Amino acid sequence: MRTLAIDCATEACSVALIDEGGLIAADHRVLGRGHAEHLVPMIAALPERGRADRIVVSLGAGSFTGVRIGIATAKALGYAWSAPVFGYPTLALVAAIASEDEGWSSLTVCMSGGHGEWFVQDFVRHGRPDGDLASCTPQAAVARGGDRPLAGSQAAALAEVLEHRVPARDQLPDASRIGLLDPALFSPVVTPIYGRGPDARLPA
Repeated sequence: MRTLAIDCATEACSVALIDEGGLIAADHRVLGRGHAEHLVPMIAALPERGRADRIVVSLGAGSFTGVRIGIATAKALGYAWSAPVFGYPTLALVAAIASEDEGWSSLTVCMSGGHGEWFVQDFVRHGRPDGDLASCTPQAAVARGGDRPLAGSQAAALAEVLEHRVPARDQLPDASRIGLLDPALFSPVVTPIYGRGPDARLPA
């Protein structure tokens, strides 16, 4: 079975084509902005224009716009190719990569969130959650404490405030490494994980 993986929920935008034999081709770019303009051309540049038997896509938490772009693209391609679409949590992939590369049995992921907040969550190996996702201010993240190694786009910032009591790894998600995730984390319910409530409120 050939899988197309899409991850554009953070500053990074990545795609990968994978089969049972391993990685066929991949592209990973740190864009900050502009995911909508880059994602489809990146997929089209893959062998056979990225055509796959199934599609997996990052659900967030992350950039509100990036999450929606990734999901919309995955669903459109799934419809066109009659391929099933599955979603996975963004922070879980960050955790799985850092855990594999550093040999950490448990860790905390700290990523950029919205409006100056950070997304923070604890994990064990293979991206398995060991606590709930929280969107909090940097001050709240520091007050949260913890003695686990840190990974993510804000890991170094959190480690600095914690006086470097724990190791930190700057890590963004990479679609080419979805094979590290616990298979149970892939869900057929492909809806965004925004990680925080909406800013707009309906009138009472």
